[in-house]
Amino acid sequence: MVFREILGALFGRSSDDNANASGNPAGANGAADAAAGARPQAPPMQTAAEFKLVLVGDGGVGKTSLALRHITGEFEKKYVPTLGVQVHTLRFNTNCGKIVFNVWDTAGQEKFGGLRDGYYLRADCCIVMFDVSSRVTYQNVPKWVDDIQRTCPGVPVVLVGNKVDVAEREMKAHQITYHRRRNIQYYDLSVKSNFNFEKPFLHLARQLTGQPNLTFVGNFARVPEIHMPASRAQFLEQERQLAEAQSVRIDDDDDDL
Repeated sequence: MVFREILGALFGRSSDDNANASGNPAGANGAADAAAGARPQAPPMQTAAEFKLVLVGDGGVGKTSLALRHITGEFEKKYVPTLGVQVHTLRFNTNCGKIVFNVWDTAGQEKFGGLRDGYYLRADCCIVMFDVSSRVTYQNVPKWVDDIQRTCPGVPVVLVGNKVDVAEREMKAHQITYHRRRNIQYYDLSVKSNFNFEKPFLHLARQLTGQPNLTFVGNFARVPEIHMPASRAQFLEQERQLAEAQSVRIDDDDDDL
């Protein structure tokens, strides 16, 4: 059978054509091959869906640490000198296929003023980060959101408050209201302990693929630097739920923004 296929490839005739020419029906040959236990073909290699994710926020809130928390964040990165940007490639396996986030990290450039529009160019999504232990980083959130919505209108945005592992936080759950006024998804985050590490990426993956039931598969996070007790994580989640459930009047002239 293999020899006949080689001949067919060389002379422009398929194996079925050769079979018919010899007077044997193709179906008989197929049955014979099946009986001989022909090797199944390997499935085609799946191409990963890639997205540009811009990671913004004040300096020192933990943006680079978030990218490096992923197992591929440290080893798959490149530097864009014209923009002063570090790009980290974060790979996720999902139940819907492979996804790659090319995370653009400001590499500290935000400390010297606003970012150039080229940083946001052709972005597919954005994570805006602040530090719950620093009120001023939360007060600057609107500036970062406005920048991304001005340069890339309509892209999915997630707001995250990092360092919830800190015992004394300046921004309590009930004080974080900006996301509700702007209809933006928000997550408490602790990069050091991996608390909620995957949630902003999972939310964006579902938004970008249109797959609400998409889930991550396998291990993708490094071993946490610190351990957050389960009781602490449970308290944070209960505090967040209580803040969301409360009927709190949200004014545009919020004192914290």
